[in-house]
Amino acid sequence: MAKRRGNKIDGWLALDKPLGLSSAQAVARVRRLFGAAKVGHGGTLDPLASGVLPIALGEATKTVAWVMDGAKEYRFTIRWGIATATDDAEGDVVATSDVRPSDAALVAVLDRFRGRIEQRPPAFSALKVAGQRAYALARGGAEVELAPRQVEIHDIQFLEGTDDSPILWVRCGKGTYIRSLARDIAQALGTVGHVATLRRTACGPFHETEAVSLDTLIAAAGDAAGNVLSPPVDLGHTSALFGYLRPVVTALDDIPALALTDREAQRLSQGMAVKLPEEGGRPAAPIGTMSPAEGSAGPATDASKGVVRAMAGNRLVAIARIDAGLVRPVRVLNL
Repeated sequence: MAKRRGNKIDGWLALDKPLGLSSAQAVARVRRLFGAAKVGHGGTLDPLASGVLPIALGEATKTVAWVMDGAKEYRFTIRWGIATATDDAEGDVVATSDVRPSDAALVAVLDRFRGRIEQRPPAFSALKVAGQRAYALARGGAEVELAPRQVEIHDIQFLEGTDDSPILWVRCGKGTYIRSLARDIAQALGTVGHVATLRRTACGPFHETEAVSLDTLIAAAGDAAGNVLSPPVDLGHTSALFGYLRPVVTALDDIPALALTDREAQRLSQGMAVKLPEEGGRPAAPIGTMSPAEGSAGPATDASKGVVRAMAGNRLVAIARIDAGLVRPVRVLNL
């Protein structure tokens, strides 16, 4: 997350990240275009991947954990017959095979990859081994063997393709590596393979149908150069650029809302707990639970505690937890 001088701008942007640009570079360009003081993103995309990169501005950065916990959807191409060190098109070739699975064989094997599965992350990944990034060790020539871990594949489908390169679609949970998925599907079919193309089509509540390109943002800002090195400019909230922002609460669409009085909203915004309305009082939606994002103030894991978005009218006051009849703030939003 980047914290620099600039304007207080709050909201989410669904960016259609182009190929060849890292997530950090994309965030830097958006920060420059909006002149925003505080920017982050809701899930890294490699430079070789395109598609939906949710970018959080201002107070939206406090809701990043909930976007990262959401389901992701990808469209990807597997290149049969070639295994690479990175499990994508960038790496050196490490194995080849003449086996080309049929479409029918591919469709049949996909059942093995639905539901909770064990997956070994790629050696070239950002996971840490003894305090160092796995990709840094692998680039240095070290042999990196990461332990398998469980991931959730909600669904996976064969779409179309050629004998060498089938195209698939997958909806999966947090922490799933599509490169590993392609590698393991190839191995299950008696061949080798790697991800040749990858596009994220959805990330949490953000979908490619509403994602906006950098070129469109640059045109809206009237900055043909899109120079990220220039000082932030104050475009004013009347700029066409701001029409692409979505409210901070967008990231919390799946969390039940709890209506607050003005006094309760004030107390909660000051970090104090408020009493949960009694039955027959103001209605509260059924409380759900979610899994937390690592290293963040994420949703509750105890089924006896629920997470709500505490609202004063249409204003998001806080992400809060229901505990022993009290509403306790988890993250206070300054909106």
